[in-house]
Amino acid sequence: MTSGEGEMATAERSRLISGPGTLLVWLYGVMVVGAVSRSAVQISTEFGHAPLAYSLSAVAGVVYGFITYSLVRGGERARRAAFVCCAAELAGVLIVGTWTLVEPSAFPDSTVWSDFGMGYLFIPVLLPISAMYWLRKARSPEGDAG
Repeated sequence: MTSGEGEMATAERSRLISGPGTLLVWLYGVMVVGAVSRSAVQISTEFGHAPLAYSLSAVAGVVYGFITYSLVRGGERARRAAFVCCAAELAGVLIVGTWTLVEPSAFPDSTVWSDFGMGYLFIPVLLPISAMYWLRKARSPEGDAG
C-alpha cells in the first residue's frame, strides 16, 4: 500500500467519527458504561429478582459497545455493521418499551430500554435514530454501489 492509499484509508476510517460522529461515539460510550455497570451489579447481586430485565440491560450494553467500536474503527464495513446494530437496537427499544407498558408485570425491575428509555432521558430511543441518520449520511461513494 502506498502512502497515498494509506492516507485515503485513514481518512475513510476517521470519517465516521468526524463532526456529529464524535458526539455519537461519546454518547454510545456513556451508554456502554451505564448499561454494563448497571447490569453487572444487578446480575451479580439480585439476578433472581428480574432475570429478563437484567439480561436485557446486559445485551443493551454489548450492543452499545459494538456500535461504539464500529464507529471508532470506521470504514464501510464497520459503518454497515453499526447501521445494522443501530436498527436492531431501535427494534429492541421499541419492543421492550412497548412490552414494559403493555405487560409491566413481566419486568419487576426496569431495563435500559424500559418505557422507551425514560430512565435514561429517552436517549436509548433517540440515539439509534440519530446514529442511523449519521451512518446513512456518512456512506462512502464506493459503498453506494455495493
